[in-house]
Amino acid sequence: MDIVLDIRGLTKQYPARGGAPAVTALDHADLAIGKGEIFALLGPNGAGKTTLIGAVCGLVRPTSGTIMAFGKDMRHDWRGIRRRIGLVPQELGFDIFEKVGRSIAFSRGLFGAPADPGRVETVLRSLQLWDKRDAQIRTLSGGMKRRVLIAKALAHDPELLFLDEPTAGVDVELRRDMWRLIDTLRDTGTTIILTTHYIEEAEEMADRVGIIDKGRILLVDDKAAMMARLGRTEARFTLAEPLAMLPPPIAAMNATLTQGGSVLCYRGGDGSGKGKQEIAELARMLVEHDIVFTALDVSESSLEDIFVNLVENGAGAAR
Repeated sequence: MDIVLDIRGLTKQYPARGGAPAVTALDHADLAIGKGEIFALLGPNGAGKTTLIGAVCGLVRPTSGTIMAFGKDMRHDWRGIRRRIGLVPQELGFDIFEKVGRSIAFSRGLFGAPADPGRVETVLRSLQLWDKRDAQIRTLSGGMKRRVLIAKALAHDPELLFLDEPTAGVDVELRRDMWRLIDTLRDTGTTIILTTHYIEEAEEMADRVGIIDKGRILLVDDKAAMMARLGRTEARFTLAEPLAMLPPPIAAMNATLTQGGSVLCYRGGDGSGKGKQEIAELARMLVEHDIVFTALDVSESSLEDIFVNLVENGAGAAR
């Protein structure tokens, strides 16, 4: 894998002030991102996602650790590296009296890219902003202002793009436009790092997923491999008659009785289909032992289930 971004031991500590204790926003974080991949970084509020992005984009000075981007050390060539990075921040921030088209053109020049009205037009059209090019930003709706932020990040044709909660609080139409835009950027070889609270976005778009909590990266893995390794299958058999206990062969198959013996619960598998095979075998064994069931409900772990489990149980859950 051609590594675009290599983070090693990245730590950010804020000292104690005004009686408040010291805070460790990043705790020896390691992360390597390959060229052209879409990487989703998931974590609860305050986990360190935005701090990590800020460190790479030069907005936060790390306490320790190294950041290598495009094969160069951020400490020695920050300006050259930053020109190749785009950032869509969480917060809306721009000159609200500026016109949309001029704002995008200015952002392109800010990163040293030559004037290119055609490129600006392409970016505006891709985000349905072309008709608003002469409108002052202050007159736009919240969703349109979010589109302007995205356009500004794309104006200088970044090779590495950070999307920090890009669809938080926006309408469904913009969210879908964002998904289409990310697909287009993938085709051009742009590397994208996405933070999101919408785990279905990560499940839909990401090649790999990382989970961060309390400044520590708990797990990084290919999405499919993560689902296979940490996913689980659950089944609930509603029994026609309550049981006092299960026959030993059935009890040995990750099966337990609940609700006074009227429901048999199974939890097992590994996200690769093994669970469904075991459920079929369990159903066969119930019939073999003359245990009648009247309903069967089966569910597979989602990426959200894995995320919640890791955050609640910490790094040990990944082992």
